[in-house]
Amino acid sequence: MSAPDGPYAPPRARRSRLPWAALVLLGVPVLLAVLGPLLYGGDLAPADGALPSRPPGGQHPLGTDVLGRDVLGLVLRGGASVVGGAVAALAVGMAVGVPLGLLAAGPSRRLDEVVMRTSDVLLAFPGLLVLMTLAATGHRAWGWPVAVAGLLQVPAVARLVRGAALAPGARTVVEALRMQGHGWAYVQLRHLVRESAGPLATDAAGRFTTVLYLLASANFLGLGLPASSPDWAVLVERNRDALFLQPAAVLVPAGLLTALCVGGNLLVDRALARGRGLM
Repeated sequence: MSAPDGPYAPPRARRSRLPWAALVLLGVPVLLAVLGPLLYGGDLAPADGALPSRPPGGQHPLGTDVLGRDVLGLVLRGGASVVGGAVAALAVGMAVGVPLGLLAAGPSRRLDEVVMRTSDVLLAFPGLLVLMTLAATGHRAWGWPVAVAGLLQVPAVARLVRGAALAPGARTVVEALRMQGHGWAYVQLRHLVRESAGPLATDAAGRFTTVLYLLASANFLGLGLPASSPDWAVLVERNRDALFLQPAAVLVPAGLLTALCVGGNLLVDRALARGRGLM
């Protein structure tokens, strides 16, 4: 007798379908971000005679926004800044946090204290408040929110790397390698980085969602990209007053942002469940 489907399916059967849902939710916005600019290379300026906030139909399958621009073209062109900014910020966090974590896990206790206490101070600052303060000083260029969002991830990344490097099994191997005459660079860069790769990969997927949320919130509040940008978060903010008149201009980019976050979280949950042997 076959196992039941639907809501009465066994937990293992339901979990086995989870990656497909996660891949679809994550894959659609990522593909739009990568291929969208190639599919739509036209001008984003309002077409002649285009009216603002018009519902879908005719030459505009998703209607027009408050400026009379084609929403479909904006959606196809707006994902690159979303995904690109999140990836760039995550790269900044990893590039700074991993070396700091390795330094903190080294033999110097004083250096460990300096790195960890500094990270404690940085963890106390709310990310969005930092971005608002940055915008108030006049630093509104796209690179500033990306750099700050990446630096805000450094304390957590450094702590993760330090914890993985100080695990009992890792420390035993480190002592053995030092007794064999291997230097600091070999131990840190060859062994400890490899030991931290698994936790870092799992954490990076969840941290991508955190960075994405932070940058999207900044753009939604007008702290990052200009109001004319096709960025999905900017589109939501720009067209929210016309939600009931032209809902597609708000719901489509908002849905893509939601799918990106939910898909990333589902994949992280799947990876963690596999690591615990639940899948």
